[in-house]
Order: sequence, then C-alpha cells, then structure tokens
Amino acid sequence: MKTAVAIRHLAFEDLGTLGPLLSRRGFAWRYLEAGIDDIAGLEPHAADLLVVLGGPIGAYEEAYYPFLADELRLLVRRLAADLPTLGICLGAQLMARALGARVYPGPAKEIGWKPLSLTPAGRSSPLVHLDPELTSILHWHGDTFDLPQGARLLASTDLCPHQAFAWGRGALAFQCHPEVRSRELERWYIGHAAELAAAGLSVPRLRAESLRLGPALERQCTRCVEDWLTQLGL
Repeated sequence: MKTAVAIRHLAFEDLGTLGPLLSRRGFAWRYLEAGIDDIAGLEPHAADLLVVLGGPIGAYEEAYYPFLADELRLLVRRLAADLPTLGICLGAQLMARALGARVYPGPAKEIGWKPLSLTPAGRSSPLVHLDPELTSILHWHGDTFDLPQGARLLASTDLCPHQAFAWGRGALAFQCHPEVRSRELERWYIGHAAELAAAGLSVPRLRAESLRLGPALERQCTRCVEDWLTQLGL
C-alpha cells in the first residue's frame, strides 16, 4: 500500500481536502505532530509522499522551535533524492530554505481570498486547475521566500511573486492554501483571532468570502493534486 506522512504544526491546519483524496487513491496516511513526534527519526525514503503543512511560525526560527532543524534536514535529504514532496505555506517556506533560498518577512501580511496569476509553466502544470477563471484561493501568510535556484515558478500574486514552485520531478510548493475546506475554517478564525484583529481584518467578511469561494477551491484543488499524483505515478 502507498504511504503518506503529513507534518502538522497546528491541529486545525490539517490536510483538508487532501486527506479524503489520499484515501481514495489508496494511501495509508498519518500525521506527525511537530514539536511532539520524532521528526528526526523519520527516514527520508520512509513514505511515498511527504506533505509539510502550514503554521504561524517562521521557517527561520529554529532557535525558538528546534524541531524546524529536523524538518529542514529531512527536506534536504528528501529533495536531494527527488522524492514526492508537497509543501503548503510554512511547508513551502521550509522547502525553499532546504533548497538554499532565503525566507524572510514579506512587505505585508497577505490574508484572504485572491486568485493566482499563473506563469506559462504553471499553465502547463497541474496548477492549470487553479486558473483564476476557475477558482480563487486562500492566502494566510506574512513571510515570503526567494525562488530556489533551479525551481520553476508556477504562480504569483501582486503582493507575493513566489506563490508556487516546482523543483525536480517530485517537489511542489504552495505559499497559499489550496487545501482548505470552507466549512472547517471557523477553527482558523478562532485560532488566529489575535492575528486577524492585529491586521484589522473582519471575521464576518472573511467567513462570507470563504463560504462563497471555498467550494470551487475544494473541487479545483482536488483536480490539481490528482493530476500531480498521477504524473508521479502515485
């Protein structure tokens, strides 16, 4: 049976639509909880697919969160072997760092729904299912990263030029959040209440946008990741 491991940094920032998708495709999948489970003990080849999920900490803050160093070491070895690896938000930033790129605070927080602008490489990739004519996407980050050397830029926004990239055959990284399910985002509004208040964002407005735009993203994310897994033979 195919296997997948997802490194989770917050209980409510989970696999979302990807969990049922992996189950349908015959994966046995599990979470490793960052800061609790032994990430250092995970062999880079141990799973057919590794997913590194989001979280509110910086990819450069291993002095405060030592488990990040374990994640980086894991990603360096896994990416060097060109094994199927998916990064979302913090996960994408960690992948960028593991590939030698710089991660740093962006010009402003990008929180809310906004379509992606696909590059030519993006339009010829599974990200074609995330075309702005088909769906918007949820953004929730303050940091950004330089594009790693050798990576293929797939998508941008006006505020964040590096929204998605591919590297090698097996790596795909999203700064944004294609995996979210709108009916589960209430946990985000609670868990990130202080961040939303500090940014002056309206929870009722964000909730309404999520309920309106989320169902299309769920469909299109499923199609995108289905295509990507198929390309990888998974």
